[in-house]
Amino acid sequence: MFTGIIEATGRVAAVTGRGGGVRFRVEAPFASELRVDESVSVNGVCQTVVSCDARGFEVQAIEETLAKTNLGTLKPGSAVNLERAMQIGGRLDGHLVQGHVDATGTVREIETLETSWLYTVQFEDRFRSYVIPVGSICLNGISLTVARLDGNRLTVAIIPHTFENTTVSGWKVGTALNMEFDMVGKYVVGFLENQKSVPGVGMTGSWLREQGF
Repeated sequence: MFTGIIEATGRVAAVTGRGGGVRFRVEAPFASELRVDESVSVNGVCQTVVSCDARGFEVQAIEETLAKTNLGTLKPGSAVNLERAMQIGGRLDGHLVQGHVDATGTVREIETLETSWLYTVQFEDRFRSYVIPVGSICLNGISLTVARLDGNRLTVAIIPHTFENTTVSGWKVGTALNMEFDMVGKYVVGFLENQKSVPGVGMTGSWLREQGF
């Protein structure tokens, strides 16, 4: 489990094909503190450390991961957002992030303001019910707030600190971003959709009256 607060940016040092998957070596400032089997969020994707040393660590992305994320576009030299797993008892500064990417979105517009940047990201229509205005969204591992929402396009406002300390400065129109929608929202939508499929079950008017509402 993660928070979406980027701990550091790293750089891909090597990309090696392994059957249908890919093994990545990532150089990271906290590499010496890692151990094998720990989880690290790489651009918002929860990955397991399979090897590490003082300068970097290695993870292996399998076919399912490559099909659902943008990790397959990484090359030696690519910058990535990194976050180690959260510790129980610590402050939750972002929001609950699993590192389980739901979809990839595409940057469609970038607007530079006096003290911030607005990035508009387009995503598939089928995920629209998971997004609400001023709700939480995780883009490439970064916990952000939906500032604007227009159909299947959401806009996030980026402050200078985020721009300077993550990979956001490298995002361009056309950049594919890993998207993880709010976990609580996904459970609520799933619950309501399941109710619709079962006749007589759900939060109906009669059910609310029976509960005293």
